[in-house]
Amino acid sequence: MAHLESDWLSAALVFLSAAVLAVPLAKRLGLGAILGYLVAGVAIGPGALALVADPQSVLHVAEFGVVLMLFLVGLELEPQRLWAMRRPIFGTGGLQVLASTGLLMGVGVAVGLDWRLALVGGLALSMSSTAIGLGVLAERNLMPTPGGQQVLAVMLLQDIAAIPILALVPLLAVSPAGGGDGHWAWQVGKAAAMVAALVLGGRWLLTPALRWIARTGSSEMFTAAALLLVVASAFLMRAAGLSMALGAFLAGVLLAGSEYRRELETDLEPFKGLLLGLFFIAVGMSIDLATVAAMPGLVAALVLGFVALKAAVLWPLARTQKLPLGDRPFFVLLLAQGGEFGFVVAQTGLGAGVLSAQANSVLLAAIALSMLLTPLLLLVVDRWWLPRLSGCAPAKAHNAPELNEPHHAPVVIAGFGRYGQIVGRMLSAQGLKATVLDHDPEQVESVRKFGWEAYFGDATRLDLLRNAGAETARVLVIALDDVAQSEALARLAREHFPRLTVVARARNVTHYAALKRAGVQHVERETFESALVSARTVLEQMGLTPHRAWQQAQAFRAHNVEQLEAMVPHMGDEQKLIALSKQGRQQLEALWAEQRAAEAQRSGAKGWVEKDGA
Repeated sequence: MAHLESDWLSAALVFLSAAVLAVPLAKRLGLGAILGYLVAGVAIGPGALALVADPQSVLHVAEFGVVLMLFLVGLELEPQRLWAMRRPIFGTGGLQVLASTGLLMGVGVAVGLDWRLALVGGLALSMSSTAIGLGVLAERNLMPTPGGQQVLAVMLLQDIAAIPILALVPLLAVSPAGGGDGHWAWQVGKAAAMVAALVLGGRWLLTPALRWIARTGSSEMFTAAALLLVVASAFLMRAAGLSMALGAFLAGVLLAGSEYRRELETDLEPFKGLLLGLFFIAVGMSIDLATVAAMPGLVAALVLGFVALKAAVLWPLARTQKLPLGDRPFFVLLLAQGGEFGFVVAQTGLGAGVLSAQANSVLLAAIALSMLLTPLLLLVVDRWWLPRLSGCAPAKAHNAPELNEPHHAPVVIAGFGRYGQIVGRMLSAQGLKATVLDHDPEQVESVRKFGWEAYFGDATRLDLLRNAGAETARVLVIALDDVAQSEALARLAREHFPRLTVVARARNVTHYAALKRAGVQHVERETFESALVSARTVLEQMGLTPHRAWQQAQAFRAHNVEQLEAMVPHMGDEQKLIALSKQGRQQLEALWAEQRAAEAQRSGAKGWVEKDGA
């Protein structure tokens, strides 16, 4: 059984069996899928059952799962949004890498290590696992939170730091006169050329190419083209000595505004899930249990030491970025662990002669063990730490049903909070059925008790929206709290379900304009109508008759909607908006002044007093 990898069918049997047995068991115990994959890898690896003898070869293949994940993350970040993140990427991310490396190197030198060995060790341990970090954020739906965005920013910087780190490590084994400067310049120039080629090619070629392939009507070819796109971008970056995941991420960002974004996500999501699972299994297999058994004290001290030192850097960074108290433990733990890029740095150090074989084994074991311990530490945070933080609660497992089969209700309601429930109750009173989608599992479980056909899930997922019946439904109601998700769902509906009538709730004027630009014709601001009713009440208390107050409110409503429609094309032009606002206010005030004067002349009344005896 030691050479199962030579027989792909037997190897597939081992991997799938381990995953199918370990992951459901881990989830049932509340440990999460990632820890299940890691434990499965430990069990079938060389240090335990030895069903697979060469975990490194599996790790190289499975790393493509991380590449796919970064591509899908990039699809959610348009270039403008990525540019807006430049400060956390280069600020927080740069501080994390530099401070962690410096602190780890300083401790290494203090305990008697050669400075070159301490530096390579510090660089390797300062990296974090992108796969586990983003996997946990996705599993817990934490990506949109401030903490999730900061974790993403730091991990992007770590990927960007690949070229200087990998260029530096071999130079530590030679003298400065060995031509290092020329090698460094060549590496930087090659990397810059590859990034430029990817950006320019992506800007001018990717969308037309996808459009040409989509016209063939072959879903298989579109899936193949999506995979080719990710593989090609990863290949370019690897050829330049950069992170493959970084190349895939840039390709995703370039396609974030494309009309094919959702199709790409839907096609690649299954591949990402399977390959990420294989990656976590390979990480578990890579833990050298023989090294751990031979030097348990040293390995344990190294794991606890570097995680604690990185946490000492990360907690002040979390405070500096003013992250919510409940986000800080996740920010610290997901970045304090070691990462897959640390394996690459350690192997480079071994090849350059900076690390000995024994030091390399200890370093790799420490990195892999830290990745194994991270899901366990997150459980400790959930069950012990977060309940003790004011205003925070642990993330809970849920039993809310997910929408796995097609439905055919005439109305789909996305978001079932206070706003969505009013719409749903009105429909129910008329005997109309609706399929409800909501991302809050507790809300789903609660409303199902009252007979609602509600399901847990992200309504911006194309596959979920199709299962909800969007292709045959007549109306989609967008009542989501999150503005960005609301706009994304509106664009998704316009692209894939053009016959669907969309009725949307807007949080404010800016959100209203964004929904209008996304093609939504029926938009209502959530507080506008209630504010009009309150204004009517105030006018009645000031002396107007109820009917007159209602007339004034309706006139104001018509004028406001007309003015807002005129402002929508100019959103972003502050001067134009200010001018339109002033002009509209002056027109309304002049109109009402004329009406009041005419009415006062006809009735002999003065001012606002219209009630008898008032």
